[in-house]
Amino acid sequence: CWKMAVTAGGRLLAQLGRVRAPPGRMLATTVSHSDHGSGRLWKTLTFFVALPGVAVSMLNAYLKSKEHHERPSFVPYPHLRIRTKPFPWGDGNHTLFHNHHLNPLPTGYEDE
Repeated sequence: CWKMAVTAGGRLLAQLGRVRAPPGRMLATTVSHSDHGSGRLWKTLTFFVALPGVAVSMLNAYLKSKEHHERPSFVPYPHLRIRTKPFPWGDGNHTLFHNHHLNPLPTGYEDE
């Protein structure tokens, strides 16, 4: 097994030795011409790994959103929901993205 690694490493070094860039030039031009299959590789990875991964994540988020979640009971902790000055929108007591079902006001939930 180690002989295969040594011979593969030797072949790689031999191929790298053949690719010589002129002094003062970047090696990127020689790499781009010799790397013909990388576009196909990334296209395949996109269609068969990335897009199904996004689809599975979206399905998971959709199924989790359909579950019924119980609202936590309100506990009036003194260090939470401190209002030193009113918000500049609405009545000044609701946050910008206030959800009447999930976000309590300093005095408790609105519908209780």
